[in-house]
Amino acid sequence: MRLGKFLALAGVASRRSAEELIRAGRVTVGGEVVTDPARDAGEYDVVTLDGEKLGIAVGRVIYAVNKPAGVVSTARDPQGRPTVVSLAPGGVRLYPVGRLDRDTTGLILLTNDGELAHRLTHPRFEVQKAYRAVVSRPPVREQALRALRAGVELDDGRTSPAQVRRVAADTLEITIHEGRKRQVRRMCEAVGHPVRRLERVRFGPLELGSLRPGTSRQLTPEEVSALRRATEG
Repeated sequence: MRLGKFLALAGVASRRSAEELIRAGRVTVGGEVVTDPARDAGEYDVVTLDGEKLGIAVGRVIYAVNKPAGVVSTARDPQGRPTVVSLAPGGVRLYPVGRLDRDTTGLILLTNDGELAHRLTHPRFEVQKAYRAVVSRPPVREQALRALRAGVELDDGRTSPAQVRRVAADTLEITIHEGRKRQVRRMCEAVGHPVRRLERVRFGPLELGSLRPGTSRQLTPEEVSALRRATEG
């Protein structure tokens, strides 16, 4: 199979991201650095990423993590900050499914299934994410709610319509399927209510529930199946 697909099946990243790793010269096949994602990798080839041997026989796993503030949504951090991957059990190389801002808390998924991660985060599949936002300048009035529901103009374009529910005078639950950088924070600021605290409470069909901050749990087969179905629509 093509090397890019091999890396995706090994849980390294989506195919597109895997191809970028290959072009950067971080992958070897049989001890030789390969920069062509179209290069084939055979069943018995030794493939490494940054010197670490990869294989595609490892079972696919997904963990839910309740990310605390101050933790970064990466597998490694050059600045030595705590990462979400450090909050899950070791033994399997895991990668975050999308990102949460450093100051945003709540549900983030970790997996070694690159293809599923790609489908969960690609805009084409419109997988919904729900956030609980505590905002400044309460109360949030109907005019602001209508604007958020219709879509607001940001510096990178108009947002898609969102589902918005007012939980309290200063608290909103906002459901979106896009994944722009700091999107919910920018949406709220655009309607005059900067975010003070932001927590992701749902990813597709998966709820944060009672998972404690800084802890993780492996998803059940039923939950994994539900996530896969969320990418089929």
